[in-house]
Amino acid sequence: MLDEKHTQQGVRRDLDPEVVRNFGQHEIQEVLTSRTHERRETALEVCVRQANTSESARLELHGVTADLSRGGCRLILPLPTGVGDVFRIEFESPTQGLRLVFARCLRCRLVREDVFEAGFSFFAPIDLPDEPAGAADQPRG
Repeated sequence: MLDEKHTQQGVRRDLDPEVVRNFGQHEIQEVLTSRTHERRETALEVCVRQANTSESARLELHGVTADLSRGGCRLILPLPTGVGDVFRIEFESPTQGLRLVFARCLRCRLVREDVFEAGFSFFAPIDLPDEPAGAADQPRG
């Protein structure tokens, strides 16, 4: 996937041209239909820390889920997370029965000043509650 070229300054990594060509051929609809798990819109509070124990105290972000599936989640956070880094995500809603999960950050983007949206992939699928996540926290009328 990465092509390493040696230069006078060191090693430079370039994307494989074949990968770039193939990526450009995929339609957004193909990507959306290839999801393996149902996504549920949620608003659960979470605490995000670096997965490495020696670094977990350096970063502690409190945010909220935007959606959740068995295989991952989308979070709204006050600071960006490193794409490719591994994090511990603790769901702070005991009524949902969700546990601590380990996840890799797949993407992170600035939504507006001090608001970031980050997508995470869990290392192992989680069991979602029967009731849609976040529904217990919403008033019923």
